[in-house]
Amino acid sequence: MLVHVFARLTSHRVDQTINILWLKRDLRVADNPALAKAVQGDHSVVPLYIVEPEYWQLPDTSARQYAFLRETLHDLAKTLAGLGAPLVVRVSDAVQALDELSKTYQINQIFSTEETGNAWTFRRDQRVAAWAKHTGITWTQVPQFGVVRGLRSRDGWAASREKSVRLTQIDPPVAMRPHGVESQRMPSLVELSLIDDCPNRQAGGRGSALSLLGGFLTERGQSYRAAMSSPLEGEWACSRMSPHLALGALSVREAAHAVQARSREVTGTRSGWSGSLRSFQSRLAWRDHFMQKLEDAPRLEYQAMHSAYENLRPKHPNAERLHAWKTGQTGIPFVDACMRYLIHTGWLNFRMRSMLMSVASYHLWLDWRSTGPHLAQVFTDYEPGIHWSQVQMQSGTTGINTVRMYNPVKQGIDQDPNGIFTRRWCPELAQVPDRFLQEPWRWDGAGTVVGTLYPEPIVDLPQAARFARDQVWSVRKGAAFHNEAKTIVKKHASRKSDRGFQRDKAPKDPDTRQMSFDI
Repeated sequence: MLVHVFARLTSHRVDQTINILWLKRDLRVADNPALAKAVQGDHSVVPLYIVEPEYWQLPDTSARQYAFLRETLHDLAKTLAGLGAPLVVRVSDAVQALDELSKTYQINQIFSTEETGNAWTFRRDQRVAAWAKHTGITWTQVPQFGVVRGLRSRDGWAASREKSVRLTQIDPPVAMRPHGVESQRMPSLVELSLIDDCPNRQAGGRGSALSLLGGFLTERGQSYRAAMSSPLEGEWACSRMSPHLALGALSVREAAHAVQARSREVTGTRSGWSGSLRSFQSRLAWRDHFMQKLEDAPRLEYQAMHSAYENLRPKHPNAERLHAWKTGQTGIPFVDACMRYLIHTGWLNFRMRSMLMSVASYHLWLDWRSTGPHLAQVFTDYEPGIHWSQVQMQSGTTGINTVRMYNPVKQGIDQDPNGIFTRRWCPELAQVPDRFLQEPWRWDGAGTVVGTLYPEPIVDLPQAARFARDQVWSVRKGAAFHNEAKTIVKKHASRKSDRGFQRDKAPKDPDTRQMSFDI
């Protein structure tokens, strides 16, 4: 379909030399180092976004992510037009798009921000690098904040990250030279064969990002530290910045500086603000920490971090369990409520994301490679570097972290004590008393609901937990396991002190202090 809708653009040679700013996950003009480098010199800069149809057919991408992207690009396009250099969209393979531009214009240099993406974008970047080398065009990839390409050791990484965040933000250009390069329009969801754009998801665009950040720092964030673990309260108290940070509509440095400014304003008060703002700052740092893991080891998307866990669970999952989990029909009320909410909104607070992954991995005994893509698709804020690191951590395959086997019944009681969230998303359970809401099968009147209006639990929770615990811990026996774990610690573990990224020497023993985060 796309071949007919998006016809080839004019290909006659134009006597014009340009720089290309290839935009990927840095969709902003403020605090954008790649843009700052591109506008230096005498050449017009072409802000280019390439819609790659193949990417949007991957098992970890989705309509809701693309719809959010369209809104973000629409906002960016207005800003760029105001600067005099309209956004150029091309719909094709990246190498093809760049090659066609090189045949029409004299490309002086291509600039982009380093991307820590999934395996597909990693291979695409390798192909672009090979093409650039073959054509003699310089491709300059500018480092991200906090993520270091080619890092040899985590020693010193935290200090380096903190230094980059403290640097002064880069002002956007006042104006840009016109370029005259033709643009294609953004494909619709239908044209990319995408369905379910999640109408209840967050809105994209830098304007929305700034509004959310402002609201968080002046009102909603006051209870962040205390409320972030609750799916009911977290919807309000969390910053909700994650999808905007994932696309770079706002830089981590911009967010960190805004938090620092607000922290200075509330210093000395007993309002709860200081603790909440410190928690948020630490989670911005942990965001970079997890992205660094995938940057250092792209295989984490498809291979267990610790080789001993590579074949822990069946590679071909139990289809009934997988479907029940993906659709919120496991018969475990709090799990189903969280999954249904996530599908409906594209967002879920971190603790509940962890619980969904934990229950899938331990109680349902599903391999993380079968469950990870589903969560990636339903997250509007899918960030590969964070996602795959967390998927492995919550499924217990890192070999260095504490085994987090969430009890979904206890989580429901703790995080939804009045059952408001559970009943909202599992209305079939409306008549079940509070006492039995998280275990309706134990209620005397269960026969009127369980197995009729609402599924029976797909597994026996205590029995499934015992089995999983035995399987996981049996792998940890032996010197070979611990020797490999030490190697993983040296490469991937944080050098975190109790108060933040302050100690830059590798811990002697496997680091089990990795904390949860939710931004």
